[in-house]
Amino acid sequence: MNQRPADTVVGVLLGFVLLAGGLLSWRAYQQRRAIEQSMGPMMDSSMGAIHGPDPLWYVVGTLLVAGSIGGIYYVVRGNLIDSTTDSADHIDPDQVSEATPTSIDDDASPATPINPESDPQARVLDLLPDDERRVLEPVLNSPGITQIELRDRSEFSKSKVSQTVSSLEERGLLYRERQGRTYRVYPSDDLQN
Repeated sequence: MNQRPADTVVGVLLGFVLLAGGLLSWRAYQQRRAIEQSMGPMMDSSMGAIHGPDPLWYVVGTLLVAGSIGGIYYVVRGNLIDSTTDSADHIDPDQVSEATPTSIDDDASPATPINPESDPQARVLDLLPDDERRVLEPVLNSPGITQIELRDRSEFSKSKVSQTVSSLEERGLLYRERQGRTYRVYPSDDLQN
């Protein structure tokens, strides 16, 4: 889940907790005040406990619940992935290390250097984040693959595959053609040659 939608959800939840706690506190205050006015001087301090909780307890409870939700979310928020910060369009080619990149083959035991002119596909895959690589690699190996097959091969959700394909399509690395209720995905001409 992205941080922005999670921020919105937690903000709405905190707003609801504070609103509900405020309403409960106000209702308890009104009840206590009505009882005190109707009982007048007959009511001593020990009788007050019989007529409901003190509104202050509602205020304290509301603040405690809201603080707990906010604190837990603050701790968990750092682990949420923000898709805007991990996409490859933030990689500046000038900042990429000039060290010889290594092959992405898992079978090769020694790391072999990649010549960008001889294998541009491997160079592109090497520069992409893992999630985009997991989507683009099957497209390069099986041009015309459907988004449904991509979802199965990458083990991402339907929406994650769709977002990643859209991002790669915007950057000109692939294109897609509609076929029924899905799309067939092809590598761009530059990557295919």
